[in-house]
Amino acid sequence: MLLESRGALPLEPGALNRLAVIGVHADAPRVQGGGSSGVFPHRVVSPLDGLRQALPPHVRIGYEPGPAPEGAGGPEPLGARHARDPEGGAPGVRLRVLDAAGAVLRSLHQPSGRVLEPELPPGAHTVELSAVLHPDTTGPWTLGLGGFGALRLTVDGTALVEGEFPPETDDPAVVHVRPPQHTARIPLTAGRPVRVVARRELAPGTGRATVLTAAAPAAGPAEALAAAVAAARAADAAVVVVGTTEGAESEGFDRETLRLPAPQDQLVAEIASANPRTIVVVNSGGPVELPWRAAVGAVLLTWFPGQEAGHALADVLLGRAEPGGRLPTTWPATLTDAPVRTTHPTNGRLAYEEGLHIGHRAWLRPGAARPAYWFGHGLGYTTWEFERIGMPEPAPGGDFEIPVTLRNTGARSGREIVQLHLSRPDSAVERPVCWLAGWAAAEAEPGERATAYVRIPARALQHWSPGGRGWTTEPGRFEVLAGRSAGDLPLRAAIEV
Repeated sequence: MLLESRGALPLEPGALNRLAVIGVHADAPRVQGGGSSGVFPHRVVSPLDGLRQALPPHVRIGYEPGPAPEGAGGPEPLGARHARDPEGGAPGVRLRVLDAAGAVLRSLHQPSGRVLEPELPPGAHTVELSAVLHPDTTGPWTLGLGGFGALRLTVDGTALVEGEFPPETDDPAVVHVRPPQHTARIPLTAGRPVRVVARRELAPGTGRATVLTAAAPAAGPAEALAAAVAAARAADAAVVVVGTTEGAESEGFDRETLRLPAPQDQLVAEIASANPRTIVVVNSGGPVELPWRAAVGAVLLTWFPGQEAGHALADVLLGRAEPGGRLPTTWPATLTDAPVRTTHPTNGRLAYEEGLHIGHRAWLRPGAARPAYWFGHGLGYTTWEFERIGMPEPAPGGDFEIPVTLRNTGARSGREIVQLHLSRPDSAVERPVCWLAGWAAAEAEPGERATAYVRIPARALQHWSPGGRGWTTEPGRFEVLAGRSAGDLPLRAAIEV
């Protein structure tokens, strides 16, 4: 979804010699929200990998992670980039299930060091993960082992983690999906492989999840920021990928702020100062504040994009696909502008003081702040003019159908969404300023017109009558407003009921 566009997109590969890709999320994106809904795909295509595969060989891609965002959740599971199965040499790790005497009951290859539900044959006593780690950076590596009970992590036979770690919670998401990591550092040399072995003994009530993790040495925040800025300054364009972390946005807790985890706002601001063609990709599951949005060349929102994230993003960045998404919510510029800022009960009671004025409706009330982005906002790679709204035509079931004509005024084919909202300023009952009643998509080539036929259901014209205990229609004139978002409705018509 394209939130901002100032000529920086789409990127033209033939005009690029050097591209800077910046941010931890560029190499390790959040592809889903986690918690009880989390699954772990066989592979994830990162934005960095997607761009490397999509761009021609003459484009040099420089990657800099920048400073690590707060709440990142520790090292990632050891995977194909650095690990090889010690038995077959394939990228990944070796899983073995052992009995109490150390005999092997089961052995198989795994793509990464995250093993949540290994099959346990009769007599299973220990889960073991082993790999040959191939360091590509010299310095102190952080290795970790996640799980509960008796744990032991060794490197070339030397114990790094060893002890009894009982569960401190019965939360099934922690026990079975994200057990806490126990980490240690060890100096490693690039090009000198080491053998890593992680073992956990099985015990009742501790699950069977075992997670072997590794992280290369990282520069300090100031050094990492300086390297990112230097890379951006030397490039024709910079793609900065920022986002939320497991410690900032997850299923198990409410967010206390809409700001991105520090220091990502500073990273974007400094990259934008170094390179006017800065494209920011936001990897979050919900609204976040974007204080630098007016200073960058483009802002793309990926949400949690799934395992093919990098391929999909590269297609959009390079203009092979149009960013056709539209916002399903209204985004404030800052949390203090939002109509509702707290959901904490008082004395066990949560008052829904906004009444009917929820979501985008609240932003339309007199005195409300102007949001950063309205419900329905979203740009493409062409432009549109909303030209005409036709007369409402009755449809079956008390519905109405309204034609809306718009024209593609840009240089590319495209797709636009038409929203219809209703308003009843002189209503005898309380109503929102206006409310969404229907929508439809239109597609057109450059210079062509298209007509979207939008259905307004009869229910959209009704209100709930507590006295009558049902839905009822107030006779009279309803205004119809048409446009591309709740804050951009240039066309007017009317319905008489």
